[in-house]
Amino acid sequence: GWCIGSTNPDSPAGYVGYLTQGAVFGKTKFYGLQTGPSSPGRTWLLSVTNISITPYTYTGDFTGENSVLSRDNLKIGFRVHIVWKVQPDHVKEFVEEYSTLTNDTDKVVEVSYNNFLKEPLRTYARDEIQRLNGLEIKDKITPVGEAVFARVKTLTKGTPFEVKSVVVGNIQYPDEVADAVAKKMAMTQVLEQKETELKIEAQTKAMRIVQAEGIARAMEIIQAKLTSQ
Repeated sequence: GWCIGSTNPDSPAGYVGYLTQGAVFGKTKFYGLQTGPSSPGRTWLLSVTNISITPYTYTGDFTGENSVLSRDNLKIGFRVHIVWKVQPDHVKEFVEEYSTLTNDTDKVVEVSYNNFLKEPLRTYARDEIQRLNGLEIKDKITPVGEAVFARVKTLTKGTPFEVKSVVVGNIQYPDEVADAVAKKMAMTQVLEQKETELKIEAQTKAMRIVQAEGIARAMEIIQAKLTSQ
């Protein structure tokens, strides 16, 4: 009877439920959306795919064999972190146009991210890193992240994807470059120390000259006085 095919699908807080109604024969059809926490009451052959509308954080890894060549051909390793969420009023479009429909929420979101955002994000990050010389990248990492973020915002405009932030970080240079930079820094410190020592020595020498000149002048005055007496 009625109770065998009737269900009461829940949507918890932080989720929007995409409700479909099945037919015993034939296709399921869209029934409506519900914002959690809520349920539609017992209805014939109703099922729900709950889509989280709280932010997700995904990381793109560009280390090891995925490293990117800088403009001057240094292999640069880095990571891109993106924070994004599904816009609540675009859940129907999100499920129907960007996902493969399944009852596993995280799978729905992951598949749609992989289909729509993952590769463009990787392309933008690669592009921005390749514009710079290797040793510039560390100092320009914030502008690189901002440039990638701007491009992602353009891509996702008018879609169910609301991107909150893109951060590029964890910059890694090849070992030999890291070693060379460390050696250069050590050498710079040694040179600065030597420079400081030379300055101190020069000042000491100048003081000695002044002292010696003072003594010589004093002797002259004393000599003159003695001679005149």
